Amino acid sequence: MISAPEEERAAALARAASAAIEAITDSEWPVHLAEALRDLDATWQESAEVCADVAWQARAAKNSALDLLTPEHVTDSSADPVMWRTYRHLYLNTLRYDFRCRTIESLMNQVPVSVLNEDPYSEAMYAFSRLGQSRSDGLAVMDRVLVASFAHPKTVHVLAHGLWLGGLLPTRATTLLGLVGLLPEGGLSDPIALFRMASARRSLGHYLEALTAIDHALDLLPSGELAVRADLVREHTLITTASDLSQHARAFRNITPS
Repeated sequence: MISAPEEERAAALARAASAAIEAITDSEWPVHLAEALRDLDATWQESAEVCADVAWQARAAKNSALDLLTPEHVTDSSADPVMWRTYRHLYLNTLRYDFRCRTIESLMNQVPVSVLNEDPYSEAMYAFSRLGQSRSDGLAVMDRVLVASFAHPKTVHVLAHGLWLGGLLPTRATTLLGLVGLLPEGGLSDPIALFRMASARRSLGHYLEALTAIDHALDLLPSGELAVRADLVREHTLITTASDLSQHARAFRNITPS
């Protein structure tokens, strides 16, 4: 059961996110969000949860953090730590949504280790950049982040995103399924988690399970998420195509020459 103070805290964070989204076409929305999270003395977990969603909304509104902030907002930590952590989360998430792995890697190599020790979510972005390039050393970073973050759900999503992108990684599919299983309810009530699950199942040749997962994801996805729905439909097509090809291959092998 959620306590009254926890409910009040969640409501305050939701108001901060809503205010940022309402002002999403304004050039000052990142500053307003950072100030709101500073006033709440937001934790890194709270910042991650708010910034991931707001960064996505701003990108969709064509007023992304990349247009309003600079790379120094990621690498500089000399100012107010909560505000600059907000900027860092906004900027890195937007780069992640654009799959700009090399840019994330370059920026994260300039962030002091002392900052990352206090912010596992930002280190997860470094793991994403390595995993997304199919670099096997990203797996060690992923394991370190999982321990440091206590498998915080938004952090797990960043790691799963990187694994999903890193198609040449060994044991990618089984590792991805394990990550999704760390999410609340094993990811079964989360359309994005189900999307990752379907991709992993397809890679393993588990087509029926993959199709079940993607169908459930399509049912759960909110109606306004058109771009995400297109990705889910594309995965559905990949699963059915792979299944058909597998069946045709088996039938071909079973043909006895006359």
